[in-house]
Amino acid sequence: MPKITLLGAGSAFTAGLMRDIMLIPDLEGGELRLVDIDRDRLRVTAALVEKLADRINRERGRRWSVTAAGDRRKVLKGTEYVINCIEVSGLECVRYDNDIPLKYGIDQCIGDTIGPGGIFKALRTVPPWLRILEDIEAMCGSALVMNYTNPMSIMTLAAVRSTSAPVIGLCHSVQGSSREMAKAAGVPYDKMAFKCGGVNHLAWFTELKHNGRNLYPRIFRRVLKDPELYETNPVRFDMMLHFGAFVTESSGHLSEYVPYYRKRKDTLEKYCRDGYRGGSSFYADNWPNWRKASDRKRRDQAKDVSAIELKRGLEYAGEIIEAHAANRPTTIFGSVANTGLITNLPADGVVEVGVTVDSSGFNPTYFGPLPPQMAAFCAAHMYVYDLVVKGIMNRDRESIYQAMALDPLSAAVCTPEECRRMTDEMALAEKQFIPSFMSRGLKKRPRRAAGRDGAGRSKP
Repeated sequence: MPKITLLGAGSAFTAGLMRDIMLIPDLEGGELRLVDIDRDRLRVTAALVEKLADRINRERGRRWSVTAAGDRRKVLKGTEYVINCIEVSGLECVRYDNDIPLKYGIDQCIGDTIGPGGIFKALRTVPPWLRILEDIEAMCGSALVMNYTNPMSIMTLAAVRSTSAPVIGLCHSVQGSSREMAKAAGVPYDKMAFKCGGVNHLAWFTELKHNGRNLYPRIFRRVLKDPELYETNPVRFDMMLHFGAFVTESSGHLSEYVPYYRKRKDTLEKYCRDGYRGGSSFYADNWPNWRKASDRKRRDQAKDVSAIELKRGLEYAGEIIEAHAANRPTTIFGSVANTGLITNLPADGVVEVGVTVDSSGFNPTYFGPLPPQMAAFCAAHMYVYDLVVKGIMNRDRESIYQAMALDPLSAAVCTPEECRRMTDEMALAEKQFIPSFMSRGLKKRPRRAAGRDGAGRSKP
């Protein structure tokens, strides 16, 4: 019976993920190991999962047990599956991530996977993630590692460059967006075939078919003729109309990945709407309340689990464990090393493609080339991810400055010098959470003042 460790048990994902795993057909039981450094959240989550396990054991004849620990090293030994859902700094940096860039004219909606907010979330989260991976390799090196923590592409890239453990980055944007496309096309989801690839939150549905017929002409017509349909995803549909395919992430998030929609007040008003459709400061303004609501829901569920529907959800972790443990092959979408999978994207980066899972583990599938206009967007981000990971792993602050200046949203608004000053201001505000960036031992090349020598040549 499998041993499954979830890191960051206070996550809002935990109850659903544990339910999905405990409902895997023909899996008699196993041990769920919950880890969180927040003792209160761990206590409540453990109580919830224990009661849920008792209910499933009773109603489905299973044998699931639950172990809780504040130190991952107490439970990693013997673990066969690791699910990472950690969060670093809680609520303390949300406003810094949003408000300091806003002073420089950078308007963010979500700001946790790319842009200034995403880069600083990486600075906070990747160092402890690397320590986690060291422990996994030492204590359960063959375990399948599933990462749910953002910034997804940066976290996964750091993993594939630092560990031999099998790691995949998991999101739910492909599942959700493909269903949106079936609805927009007016076809049953289970009758639609699609091909999707790119990078997380910027993967492209290059094919959408029903009974072998291309669905895009129908979707284009509907979007152009139906204002209500267009308004459900204005940025995504605008990108589709101009570049040829639908993208996997919400309009609000997508608007941060490209330089077009958030750089001026008039473009914000024309293309961005409220909430996940592009609301300014949406995440920063709402995350504290969402977190409180999640904690409240967890406490209520821990008192009475009878209201939890015993039906598996759309997250991939349960599917992966089922496919691997029972050798029931399935194909999911995840972030993995680009080992020739998307041929016109950087070969040393991470891409999101279909991944077949069976008893042998993760087997990424070949995608081929993206259309060049789509590859251009993805490649630009992959170079930013590369600089962030190099900056963290090599303790090179200059790489972080360069990543910020090359970020498409930041570059649409700020000069390189403004990006550097903004980075320093954010770093001072968040210094207690990014000691590796603030360390005096960092490599930092001196800046040279612009000027001319006596012969009228630019100084080097």
